[in-house]
Amino acid sequence: MLVESSYAHGPALLPELMPEPKVAVLLNANAKRVTDKVIRRVSHVVPEGDLFVSRSIDSCAEIARKVVEGGYGTVFTGGGDGTFVAFVNALQAELASQGLARGPRYGLLRLGTGNALATLVGASALAGDGILDDILRARANEVPSVRRLELLTCDGKLAPFAGLGYDAALLNDYNLLKNNASLAKPLVATQVGYLLALGLKTLPHYTVHRKPVQGEIVSEGRAYKLGPDGAPTHTFEPGDVIYRGGLNVVAAGTVPCYGFGFKMFPFAGKRRGFFQLRASAVSGATCVANLPSLWKGTWRHPGVHDFMVEKATVRFERPMPLQVGGDAEGVRDSVALGMADKTVDLVDFTATLN
Repeated sequence: MLVESSYAHGPALLPELMPEPKVAVLLNANAKRVTDKVIRRVSHVVPEGDLFVSRSIDSCAEIARKVVEGGYGTVFTGGGDGTFVAFVNALQAELASQGLARGPRYGLLRLGTGNALATLVGASALAGDGILDDILRARANEVPSVRRLELLTCDGKLAPFAGLGYDAALLNDYNLLKNNASLAKPLVATQVGYLLALGLKTLPHYTVHRKPVQGEIVSEGRAYKLGPDGAPTHTFEPGDVIYRGGLNVVAAGTVPCYGFGFKMFPFAGKRRGFFQLRASAVSGATCVANLPSLWKGTWRHPGVHDFMVEKATVRFERPMPLQVGGDAEGVRDSVALGMADKTVDLVDFTATLN
C-alpha cells in the first residue's frame, strides 16, 4: 500500500512495508577477538552474501568494491579502530574511482582492544548477544541516530587520530606484550595491558633516553593555541611555526579518546573543521605520576601544549614511532597532518535504549 509522502518526492511506502535496510558486516579475521566462534555467531544473524571476512589488508579493496556495488546503506566493521581505518580508506578510494560523493554509514562492533570509536557511539560489549543485537537493530532500522565524524589525514591516510613518540611507542610495546602473552592474555587485552606495557617497557626506555627529540610544527592553514580551558589564546597563520623545541609526543585527533577511554584530546570536536594537536616534552615519569588525571583529560602542565589546527607539518631531528588510527606505521621523521575534506556517519547507539 502506498501513501503520499509529506515531501515533494512522490509516494512513500508505509513504515511496516518499508524494505529492510541493506547492512553489510566486515570482520577482520586477524583481530584477536574475531575468533572462529565469533564469525559463526555473526553468520547466524547476517545473510551469507552480506558477511565479509577479511584475512589480509589487500582484501579490503575487493570488499569495498562489493559494498559499493551492493548498495549497502550501513556497513559494520569488527576488529577495532585499525580495521575501521583500513576499510574507510579502501571504501573512500572505491567511491572516488566510481565518481560517488558519499558512501554508507558505518557501524562499530566492539571487537578491538581499545575500541575508541565503539565506545564513542555506545556499541555493545562482546559478552552475551551484544554485538548481534547491534547488527539486528540496524537491520531492523531501529537505530536512526548517526554521529557525523570528522577525520584527519596523516600523510594522506584517513583516521580519527594519529601520533608520534610516546603514544606510538606504547602501542608498539603493548602489541609486543599482547602477542607474547599466554595464560595472562585475557588480562593483557584490557587497560591493565597498556599499564603493564607502559611500566615494563615504554617508561624504562624513555627514562634511560630522557632527552626529548628536537622538532618543529609548522601550520599550513589556520591554527590556534589553546589555554588550559580550551579557549584560544593565540592565532597562527599559514607558514607560522606553532612549536619548536624538545618533543616526546605529537598527537592529533578529531575524537576525544584513545582506547579504554584515555581522553588524550579533551578539546577535540569543539571547533568544526579543526583537529586538536597536542605537543609535549614532559617526561614519562611525570606523566605516570599524574596518570589518573591525564587519563581523564583533566591534567594540565606547562609542558603540554594544545592547539586547534587545520593543517600542519611535523618534523623531528630523527625518526620517531608513528601510529595512525591505533595501528603502528613504523617510524618517520616528518608527517603531514590535515583535516579531511569528507566526513563519515557512524551508527550512534548512545541516543537509543539498550
